[in-house]
Amino acid sequence: MKKVFLSIILVGVMVIGLLSFNKEPIAKTKINGVSFVAPRNEISADVLMPLQKINTGWMAVIPYAFTRPEEGKVHFNHTRQHWGESIYGAAKTIEMARAMNIKSMVKPHVWVRGQGWAGDFELENEEKWDAFEDSYTDYILAYAKMADSVNAELFCIGTEFRKAVMQRPAYWEGLIKKVRQVYKGKVTYAANWDNFENVTFWNQLDYIGVDAYFPISEEKTPSRNQLIESWTENKKQLQKLSKQYDKPVLFTEFGFQSVDFTADGHWKYDQDTLAVNHQAQANAFDATFDAFWKEDWFAGGFVWKWHSNHGTIGGIECKEFTPQNKQAEGVIKEWFGKSQY
Repeated sequence: MKKVFLSIILVGVMVIGLLSFNKEPIAKTKINGVSFVAPRNEISADVLMPLQKINTGWMAVIPYAFTRPEEGKVHFNHTRQHWGESIYGAAKTIEMARAMNIKSMVKPHVWVRGQGWAGDFELENEEKWDAFEDSYTDYILAYAKMADSVNAELFCIGTEFRKAVMQRPAYWEGLIKKVRQVYKGKVTYAANWDNFENVTFWNQLDYIGVDAYFPISEEKTPSRNQLIESWTENKKQLQKLSKQYDKPVLFTEFGFQSVDFTADGHWKYDQDTLAVNHQAQANAFDATFDAFWKEDWFAGGFVWKWHSNHGTIGGIECKEFTPQNKQAEGVIKEWFGKSQY
């Protein structure tokens, strides 16, 4: 009888262990990534070596496509596009990254000519929506198949389509199913910071993706501690959504310009009128990592953005988002080295 009892206990322990193993894990190893700007011309593997030096474990490969508001049709993989945006170039970039133990997310973006940001993209009639959705599906599935062929670990079905996602949810739900038929890795969507709560299909994805440009301080040079405190309410919203869907939150983009008022929303200012401020950028990165990096519901994120010409980009006069050759690069290196919790 004692042996039977012990056997029952052992079986119970094994079942619990298997259930725990099969459950989607809460993020302990953070996605410590950068958003890699697609190079115009073909690159060699040594271009990626600076990523190793800052402890990068992931990179987002971003193959842009283009459309016009009056047309709707999406154009991609064109001969006039950058090498790194082509199906071939994106695949080669991923293969080179893997050789350096860097994982990849394929993250398509659409640039709307004459408008830029896809967040305000909408069309005036069903015929144009149909043309857009047919061609956008072709675009996404082409890169999903490429991502699967090179074993990219993560695929993003779209970026910041604030209006299109709210107006056409059934299309996006169908697109997710089509992507999963040709791609076996994890899947996410990159919602804009002011729109993530309006996305209706998080339950069909593996991560709640957010491009995290939240305005968190109106100070010219907010301190690290001020910024950590300023993240509190946004953190609560994100954690609540994570709990609601039982999915980890991923910052599909996050970053700050090296200028005054960098944490107040970059769209509010004309960058040319602002002074260079590397301390503000460094503080903003440091506080963001400190606020989120140890949270078990938070999967990590991709810094916006990183260029292939590391030796000639960034530096003390640069106001752009890139942290390259700036004080913020050291902050990112330190936190990227703390990817295990």
